[in-house]
Order: sequence, then C-alpha cells, then structure tokens
Amino acid sequence: MPFRRRLVIVSAALALAGCAALATAPPGPADAPVVQTNSLGMRFVRIPAGEFLMGSEEPAASLARDFPQLPPERFYELADEGPVHRVRITRAFWMGQHEVTVGQFRRFLERSGYVPESIADGTGGYGWRAGYDPAHSPRGDAFEGRDPRYAWNAPGFVQGEDHPVVNVSWNDAQALADWLSRTEGRRYRLPTEAEWEYACRAGTRTRYHTGDDPSSLRGAAKVFDQRTAGHWPQWKAMALPADSGFAFTAPVGSGAPNAWGLYDMHGNAWEWVADWYGEDYYARSPARDPTGPAEGTVRVRRGGSWHTWPFYARAAYRNWNAPDTRYTLVGMRLVREEEGP
Repeated sequence: MPFRRRLVIVSAALALAGCAALATAPPGPADAPVVQTNSLGMRFVRIPAGEFLMGSEEPAASLARDFPQLPPERFYELADEGPVHRVRITRAFWMGQHEVTVGQFRRFLERSGYVPESIADGTGGYGWRAGYDPAHSPRGDAFEGRDPRYAWNAPGFVQGEDHPVVNVSWNDAQALADWLSRTEGRRYRLPTEAEWEYACRAGTRTRYHTGDDPSSLRGAAKVFDQRTAGHWPQWKAMALPADSGFAFTAPVGSGAPNAWGLYDMHGNAWEWVADWYGEDYYARSPARDPTGPAEGTVRVRRGGSWHTWPFYARAAYRNWNAPDTRYTLVGMRLVREEEGP
C-alpha cells in the first residue's frame, strides 16, 4: 500500500510562546511577490533567506480537541514532527508558485523524449474507478493499481491542462528538474524538506498558513471536502465543511495564496521533496540549510492532496514513499536556485 505510516510515540510538548518572532516576517499587503516564468510556463516566486521554527510538538490532547472526528490513536503517530527546531535558510531561492501542471509535464515529455516510470516499466500507476471497493483489493488500497490503465495522463478522473500532474514518481520529478537545468542553464531541483515548510509557513507558526482552525482552509486549499466526500461517504465526517466545486484535483491557483504568493501549499497534490525520510532526523538536523539524511529507502512528500483529511494537510505533517511510487494523489513543485555567489 503506497500510503504507510509507522506508529510512534509523540514526544513531550515544547512551550512555543514567543517563538513566532523567530520566523522571517512575510511581506506586507502592498508587497507583490517577485515572479519569473520559465520555458515551460512555470511561474517562480522569490523566497527570501531567513529562519523559522520547523516542526510541531503539539500535545495530543489539543489535537484531539480540535479534530474530534479522528480516532485518538492518530495523535500518537506524530513523533517525527519534533523536536521543534530553529532552521536558517541562508540563501534566497525561487519556488514554483504552483504545483507542476499536466500541461507543463506534457510539454516536458514532448521536448525531452523522457518516458515516465508509470509507462516505461509497464506497471502503470494508481487511479480512481467508480465501483472499486478497497475491501476487495489485496492490500486495501484506497485507489486501484498498480495498473497500466493508470498513468500521469490517466488518473481515472478528468483533468485539465492546468490541474496538478499526479501519478508521477520522485524519479520523474528528478528527470524534469535535470532536463530544465540542462536546457536553461540554471539549476532546478526539488525543494528540501526545510525549504518546503519554510515556504509553506510564510512567516506563520500555525497549523496551516491560514491559521489553526481547519475551517480556515476554505477558499485556500483543495483538501477532502464535501464534494469529494460524495464519492467516499464513509469518510464524510472527516471532510472539510466546504465545497470547492471539484471532487478531484482543482486547477492550480484556484484558491488564495499564502503571504509569499504561493498557491496550493496545502492540498491539491502531495509534493515530493528532495530529502530521504528519517524518523528521528529533526533531533540531529543542522541549524543551517538541512538536506535530510545522507541515505534512506523512502523520500518525503509534503502538503496533502485533494483526498487528504485536513488534519494531514498541516504544515508540519510528514509522510513518505519509495522513489518509484506513482500514485493518484502525488505530484511535485520545483525550486530554481538563486543565481550569483
């Protein structure tokens, strides 16, 4: 099953009063983000250097209070979000304003000749099918697969060219970044896990860049909502009390951006990041520009998706998959490095 979490024991909560001051302040209301567009039509926003508090050690009791619909054991599976630690991002970088879209990925394939893993190895990806019953699948997967009928351009539901591409592996994301780097002469890559959370938070210390209340995601995030719950009525209680108008993915940028001009940092598609996953990495993470463990078996993904319950779309939440995973909820967002010394 592609989505797996190991049960761990949450560590003691850290008192965070006054710690928000350590985060780099977001731009004021009059400060428009600086945006550049690349050869595939991807828009990038300049993210300033700065420091922030990474992770969360929120007590299980407060999570249970605010997410009463979830089973209590869920709140004891989050030890890898701590300890909360100060991180310094020493150089500005350019973050994709949006997740990579179907149209942008298609243009990359046409120009490069690259064949995505879901097609190259003949095993396909995962997809949605009306009538599919997870209870009758060998592993209980929420979606059907792997199956050759599903791939980056066939997730089982209709997508426009402006929707986030899904069913792409970490290796596919690396191939796109490498091709752009060679083609444009500037270095593209996946964000580090620290860069991703820093950019997502945009100066905040709340669960979401919109605040602590899950309902604050209305109008800013395409997560598991009432429209999506129409296809999964058994999970209706977990749904955001809102209707985005999209049961599956939404066009990128459909909601409001964060303070740094980035869209869909919560929801729409999980986003691969560069790091290997380390459950206890935060306890030994360097204070400056951490890049994750030197080795591992699974890569981190962040941000949640259109099928993600709001609890799992929090800025601090971490999850992971094998680099060759291609799943109908997982996409990507790229970084372009700042030029100069």
